[in-house]
Amino acid sequence: MKDLQKFGNHLILGVSGTTLSDDDKRALSELKPVGVIFFAKNFLDGVPYPVWLEKFKDLLKQIKEYTERKTLFTSLDHEGGRVVRTPFPITRFPCAYLVKSQAYQVAKATSIELKSLGINLSFSPVADIFSNPQNPIIGSRAFGITPKTASQSAREYYQGLREEGILGCAKHFPGHGDTSTDSHLELPILNLSLEDLRNRELIPFQTLIQEQIPLIMTAHILFPQIDPEVPATLSKTILNHILRQELNFKGVIVSDDLDMKAVADMFMRPGTVARAFNAGCDLFIVSRNINSSSLERTYKIAEDFTHCLSNGSLNEEIVEAARVRVENLLEITPQYPVYQLEKEVLFNHAELAITCCFE
Repeated sequence: MKDLQKFGNHLILGVSGTTLSDDDKRALSELKPVGVIFFAKNFLDGVPYPVWLEKFKDLLKQIKEYTERKTLFTSLDHEGGRVVRTPFPITRFPCAYLVKSQAYQVAKATSIELKSLGINLSFSPVADIFSNPQNPIIGSRAFGITPKTASQSAREYYQGLREEGILGCAKHFPGHGDTSTDSHLELPILNLSLEDLRNRELIPFQTLIQEQIPLIMTAHILFPQIDPEVPATLSKTILNHILRQELNFKGVIVSDDLDMKAVADMFMRPGTVARAFNAGCDLFIVSRNINSSSLERTYKIAEDFTHCLSNGSLNEEIVEAARVRVENLLEITPQYPVYQLEKEVLFNHAELAITCCFE
């Protein structure tokens, strides 16, 4: 179990519902993940705000008890638009493309609401560019159609998160905006050169790195002109040579969800998790929200991790460097209590959301 818990130092795990199942309890206590990610299924819907909030408070308390961790990354995807997990009256801000001129104010309001839920990590802002109108997964989740507009609003959004004490995460590196397929369903292929990336896709990420954003999320996309063998999540060329060395990113690299079909089968093959670590990943999301709610895949990845450590295909020094990056970030991550917001606060945020739709 201690070996499996080593993988827990690099794992953000989803739980099955509004209460912990026996499987959840086992995984939280045996793997001791360093973080959890929440989805709509983790919130009661169709009940009064105080009722669902108290239920969610109990869920968070149980998670901390079973992981035996005093500090955790408590996270969700909370971009606005179609990517919102929380019930009302938490504000449903419009998509990033509509809030771009109000990005800073929206992020501050969003952060106030997330803190009240005990959340300390938002997987936002999207640093992709709305460059392909046919893109089925990014589109208006991006702040702009040019590197300049996307960079400016993503920076302002992150500044708002940071000022209110929420960790931000730029996604999806090195850029998901020009794809024409959905990585939740298949592996997108983007035939861009490194020079193409430098001239467009990388620019918002560079801007956010200059702002010292603490996390960057990988894209499950194959870039055959840059690395024809594996998607970005597994590519040393993309994560180490470009992100770490060329862009000088010192923070935590987190994978997009390993349950997404673009990579789900790959991570069932022996040695894949070692390849991801060797490429540069520090932290892995397993949502249990897409392919299956079962824990079989999670345990297979954890067991493969321990096997790779024992057979030498994964170097202890690489894992330790990743652990230190994650641990250093966790040490400065606030742990927020859950509390009910005043109506006036929520009214003001709702007014801001409406304003965004008229600009």
